[in-house]
Amino acid sequence: MEFRRIFDTIPEQFDQYRPRYSAEMFSELIGYAQITSNKSVLEIGPGTGQATDPILHTGCDYHAIELGENLAAMMVKKYGGYPNFSLVNDDFITCDFGSQKFDTIYSATTIQWIPENIAFAKTFDLLNPGGVLAMMLTVADYRTPNETLYNKIQQVYSEYFKPDTEYKHGSFRYTNATNYGYVEFEKREFYGKREFTADEYVAFSGTHCDHLVIPEPYKSKFFNGLRAAVLEAGNRIVFQDTFVLMTARKLK
Repeated sequence: MEFRRIFDTIPEQFDQYRPRYSAEMFSELIGYAQITSNKSVLEIGPGTGQATDPILHTGCDYHAIELGENLAAMMVKKYGGYPNFSLVNDDFITCDFGSQKFDTIYSATTIQWIPENIAFAKTFDLLNPGGVLAMMLTVADYRTPNETLYNKIQQVYSEYFKPDTEYKHGSFRYTNATNYGYVEFEKREFYGKREFTADEYVAFSGTHCDHLVIPEPYKSKFFNGLRAAVLEAGNRIVFQDTFVLMTARKLK
């Protein structure tokens, strides 16, 4: 199974444990892109709505495209009652949007799964003149709050993290948007904090695509090792999060 499809196998766990983003980030995006009730917005790969609520609640004409059937179903269950909500269960790479155009297109970590030439060229074509492409990601740091715990977790990874399929995504270059006609590329950072118990941390770790493909007996030993490390640290692990917002604009 492709990594970008594997999240669809754990919709409830994904919904509960994947990180949300900072309110300040959304305020910045909504103001910068001037997202209001008379604007049309497309979210690429919303998952189960980790970055949906603040944009949907502007009253904009909200559209989403979600690859996962189960994730899409959860999105419809959560937001289908909103009159400004619309979702297509399809692959952005191959989807024909017809004559649709949008004032803002945004993605929370999803765009990295799309080949660069398609991600930037297709979003550029789908945007109205002056439209904004926004891309979000989270950089999580649990080393700074507790380096001893960090080192113990790294030992667990060294011993038992042996996924069937190697995760090779990481070459996506957000700054390359300017090679496809975009201008005014900007990067902004916002900050937050999460705390997990041992069981919560294991559940969260189980939402990472490459963690889902660890075979037995390594899988059980890996997650048991993570749990034991956090329990030993007082049943608490802290993440200092950096929320990164990158925007680029299509010229008017």
